[in-house]
Amino acid sequence: MSQPEKAYTLEDLLYLMARLRDPQNGCPWDQKQTYASIVPYTLEEAYEVADAIEREDFVHLPGELGDLLFQVVYYAQLGREEGRFDFAQVVDGITRKLVRRHPHVFATGDLYAPLDSPRLDEAQVKNRWEAIKAEERAERSDAPEQLSLLDDVPVALPGLPRAVKLQKRAASVGFDWPAALPVVDKVREELDELLEAMAGNDASAVEHELGDLLFTVANLARKLKVDPEQALRGANGRFERRFRYLEQVLRERGQVIEDCDLEALDALWGEAKRQEQKTPSCG
Repeated sequence: MSQPEKAYTLEDLLYLMARLRDPQNGCPWDQKQTYASIVPYTLEEAYEVADAIEREDFVHLPGELGDLLFQVVYYAQLGREEGRFDFAQVVDGITRKLVRRHPHVFATGDLYAPLDSPRLDEAQVKNRWEAIKAEERAERSDAPEQLSLLDDVPVALPGLPRAVKLQKRAASVGFDWPAALPVVDKVREELDELLEAMAGNDASAVEHELGDLLFTVANLARKLKVDPEQALRGANGRFERRFRYLEQVLRERGQVIEDCDLEALDALWGEAKRQEQKTPSCG
């Protein structure tokens, strides 16, 4: 009976990465990569992890997580080659930060101290977390007196998640709507302003007002405790399923979509929606 194959470890992955980047015997593609050139792959891998979770594809999730982990290993290898940092520093840094941000678990600041800290509820934990992050921002700043709550909200975040993050930061000091309904009124106001810009045929004003409308819709989602990115992804999925249904029906009828008028297509769209209602799992 053959022995089971030995599982590779994190050390093996780090060694593999160094081999790929070896100047003489490594992979030509990997040798020429930079921090910037790897970023699109990192974002893609993160979305593939999210996609596997959304589809509850737990069979393939470990593989997707491995792909994402490899991105971290890649950046760490680049840092090691330049003498800036290495993987050990990445691990040490995140561990220290999480210990520091969880004093309600690690009261003494010791990762391995007995877990006898006082219990806090979720609101208390969140408040303490934000306070510690504010302290960290002040420590990193050359001019703490000029700090803004918004300073470390990454500009590179996608628009919807960044809008919500900005809004949450502002809300943490009371700059917020008291409830969701006033935000609905604000959505209507922004829509009216968009219609006015459209009537004026001013492309710049239209973009401006549409941006305000999207930002306000993101704010409404936050007040409703809905992740707007997740909601939009769900809408994308529904659109895709319904459009594919429409295409399939037309193929079965021997029709070409370009030859159908909007009324016929809209009727098929309604049929697709009714089919989904009969299948609750379709969302």
